[in-house]
Amino acid sequence: VQLQASGGGSVQAGGSLRLSCAASGRIASINLMGWSRQAPGKQRELVAVIDSGGGATTYADSVKGRFTISRDNANNTVHLQMNSLKPEDTALYYCNAVVRTSRTSRSDNYWGQGTLVTVSS
Repeated sequence: VQLQASGGGSVQAGGSLRLSCAASGRIASINLMGWSRQAPGKQRELVAVIDSGGGATTYADSVKGRFTISRDNANNTVHLQMNSLKPEDTALYYCNAVVRTSRTSRSDNYWGQGTLVTVSS
């Protein structure tokens, strides 16, 4: 299973970016999908998570009201719409997916390679 993240870049404070992450490979089903981030010198933190049906989401307090997570199950893709970006949102953003590779296998968590978001003041 591979996760390919895209959409990072540089933007001024107040701007917007949309991250996408596509899962590929041997996939029977995907449960949770999410985004985390790691700023220089800091630990990785959870940003947002979405359930398999897309009906339940969880956000870090620092991004509530500004970021929206969504998913496209037909294409095994998760998105993160980031609005009103702040310099403190600067980080490497990683996507993850909890994947079952067959109907009888256990679920495992997979990570993407990270995409850099830089917000300037």
